[in-house]
Amino acid sequence: MTTDKMSSYTRRDFVKTAAKGAVLTTVAMTGFPTIVPASVFGKNAPSNRINIGQIGCGRIATTHDLVETFKYDVAQIMAVADVDRGRLRSGKQMIEGWYDKKMNKTGYVDVKTYDDYHELLANKDIDAVMISTPDHWHAQPAIEAAMAGKHIYLQKPTSLTIEEGRQMSDAVRKSGVTFQLGSQQRSVNPWPQFKKACELVRNGRIGKLHTVHIGLPIDPSGGITTEMSIPEGFNYDMWLGSTPEIYYTLDRVHSTTDITSRGGWLRLEQFGAGMITGWGVHHIDIAHWGMNTELTGPIEIEATSEFPKKGLWNVHGNYEVSAKYANGVNMLMSSKNPNGIRFEGTDGWIFVSRGSVAVTSSDPTSPGGQPKAFQASDPKILSSIIGPKETHLYESPEQHGNWLDCIQSKKETISPAEVAHRSCSTCLIAHAAMKVPGKLYWDPKKEVFKDNVEANKLLSRPQRFPYGTNYVLNKKS
Repeated sequence: MTTDKMSSYTRRDFVKTAAKGAVLTTVAMTGFPTIVPASVFGKNAPSNRINIGQIGCGRIATTHDLVETFKYDVAQIMAVADVDRGRLRSGKQMIEGWYDKKMNKTGYVDVKTYDDYHELLANKDIDAVMISTPDHWHAQPAIEAAMAGKHIYLQKPTSLTIEEGRQMSDAVRKSGVTFQLGSQQRSVNPWPQFKKACELVRNGRIGKLHTVHIGLPIDPSGGITTEMSIPEGFNYDMWLGSTPEIYYTLDRVHSTTDITSRGGWLRLEQFGAGMITGWGVHHIDIAHWGMNTELTGPIEIEATSEFPKKGLWNVHGNYEVSAKYANGVNMLMSSKNPNGIRFEGTDGWIFVSRGSVAVTSSDPTSPGGQPKAFQASDPKILSSIIGPKETHLYESPEQHGNWLDCIQSKKETISPAEVAHRSCSTCLIAHAAMKVPGKLYWDPKKEVFKDNVEANKLLSRPQRFPYGTNYVLNKKS
């Protein structure tokens, strides 16, 4: 594949020239001087900067991941990869424009572009990657990034199968790189209520926890099925990745005119599982945090769901899921519930949600509008102070900043790989339960269903050569 032949301001160049003074010149091919701000010295000196490559430059990257990471002087976005050259160009322009404005200098940085993210991973000047791709392209690049020794910020869900999620978590653990999942409800900015709710539950403010209710929205059915020509500059074969080859139509992929809209791929089981993973990872992650079940999963689960009978889009519609954990807590998920998490105990309840604060303009809302973000059976519960000898949960000011801090400190992030996998795996077994009638019995240690061949077939799926996690791992071995 071809790449834009543009030079990149690398860490090695930065450090070498920094030693010569505050006015720095990049390698000759860039042809412009770069002024180093005072902020790069001390903690954020050039030698401490984290060079980041952005993989995927669509809605989440441009409206969330890049925007949040720009805030930190320790981060230097130096490269971007995308299979869509239109998005590749716009991503490069966005990043360079932001640095030009911040440094008040045109041409401050020349962001390198890649049609193939493997070439980005091969760049030894890149320390870390943010992966903001469609869901079917999460596990594989995360595994490959871990193998390349790159720190990883991965958008949720971690995977679309239990098998891929286990492979990803194991690869991260083996590599020792710093991993963060984009489960930003854990961080106190902009939603301090989630951590506070979980601390109140963990410290018994509603008595003994017995039930957790979760409300998730659903996706619409529909979508135009007409076959269309593949747009110029779009590597559709690579975009399909390990999933089956199928004809191109716009509603199967993403809008070519509006980068901030939710893509059609979110509504197709070939590329995602619907809202059960799309938002389910967020809310189940918080439920696990409050339940103290972050490294396990349910032991029983059953579900019902409606699936579209016509149109292109085929992810689940209305649903009901009932799951039981070994500690006796029942988790009940329903499309009829308000979008959020309600913890119920013997002495009261707490409800927590994002309220009116959204990550992107197309975030879904609850039926009838967004409920108040933080509620309780007794308002006094919410103002209760957690004492010094009580359980205090991990505090992260902001998800991307926590990742960057942990890269430097080598501490574990607030959303490490195994915790991320367990949040996602609960979503995936709920999705399996939508497909297989009756109660299913799950073994969280072995990560298999007990005595159910049909359900266990859903723990993995075929991968189209030469893509997929199995190909990557077999090639490495």
